[in-house]
Amino acid sequence: MRAGDLRSIFDRQAEGYDRRWARAAPVRAALDLVVGAAFSTLPDDARILAVGVGTGLELAPLSRAHPGWTFTAVDPSPRMIEACRRRAEEEGFAPRCTFHTGTLDTLAPGPRHHAATCFLVSQFITDREGRADFFRSIADRLQPGGRLASADLASDAGALRDMTRLWLIATEGPGVNEALVDRLHAVYTSEVAVWSPGLVADVIERGGFEPPMPVVQVALLHGWVTRTPAGERPA
Repeated sequence: MRAGDLRSIFDRQAEGYDRRWARAAPVRAALDLVVGAAFSTLPDDARILAVGVGTGLELAPLSRAHPGWTFTAVDPSPRMIEACRRRAEEEGFAPRCTFHTGTLDTLAPGPRHHAATCFLVSQFITDREGRADFFRSIADRLQPGGRLASADLASDAGALRDMTRLWLIATEGPGVNEALVDRLHAVYTSEVAVWSPGLVADVIERGGFEPPMPVVQVALLHGWVTRTPAGERPA
């Protein structure tokens, strides 16, 4: 999916995005729990890069747990960045944030980050090499040994339709009809790259990270934690 199309889609969704995904709050809580554990030994002044930050859901718990951390929030959607900024202002951590509207490649060079988050972003890159390049662009922004928490929709092809139905029921409630399942299944096999978990992990590794460790699965959502190799990049 092209960057301009994504920006337009998420601009339209920004206002009601959190309400739409309210039923999936337990899923996000599980992801936040694991990410908090994976990042818990970072320095007190760690710099965190949030790629495709959306409304900033992942930043809030990290900011509360670590008052000395700073955050670089990146998203191509101006309205998503504004929603993220509002959340940060309401929760009091906006002074510790840098907000950037645009893709990661448009972010000005700066000090490398200690860790990055990237949730439900890379699945929109349907080309395998392009997706590896995307993760490589994140790795290039991290210190040696810098950590990555990544999550995307993933499924083996044979289970995708059933998993799509389960995901819809979990996130939208019972009463999902088969026509909607068919439409979303078609999207997941064409416009969105819902690949097997093994393939996604391989692409992350090809992007410059150590073999990712799977840490969360809830229906279609899979999460991994990994890091860049130590000693390969100057800090």
